[in-house]
Amino acid sequence: MPRTGSLDSFGSILDGLAKRLGLESRLLELRLQHEWRDIVGEPIGSHTWPAHIRFKKLSLVVRNSVWLQQLTFLKPALLAKLNEAAGTELVKEIVLRVGDIPAPATAPFDARATDGTSPETEAALAEAAGHVSAIQDPGLRERFTSVISKYPSQAPLPPATGRSPGP
Repeated sequence: MPRTGSLDSFGSILDGLAKRLGLESRLLELRLQHEWRDIVGEPIGSHTWPAHIRFKKLSLVVRNSVWLQQLTFLKPALLAKLNEAAGTELVKEIVLRVGDIPAPATAPFDARATDGTSPETEAALAEAAGHVSAIQDPGLRERFTSVISKYPSQAPLPPATGRSPGP
């Protein structure tokens, strides 16, 4: 007879599965790398990087020996922050080593950032308008026109024939 009355949330099912498969520390490691600066704060976050977690030890890469010395004294506070962010005690020790810190992810390229001018030209706007003419909503059509004209393709597009291609 099927069980009725209580339903498990999707999150609790995934947590149980991660625990059974031994993926908890790997998931925490990826989360730490993604949210590192938010968890530990800016001064520490810009001079350190959580390399990996093995056997409940976090290997933390620091920029130089000065930061290594400073973080030696801050280990208990860092452990508390990390385990609070994890919601459980997944890290029991922090191992510090000097190394290279990966550069933070950058925003996508914007042609306006290099020369201060907008890459929208009359030709690009006219070409974009031809591509979005089938969109009924004027606001959406205008937005698509703006986006397409800012990032023109490298290869020339084939001329429009007036017919839409069939399946």
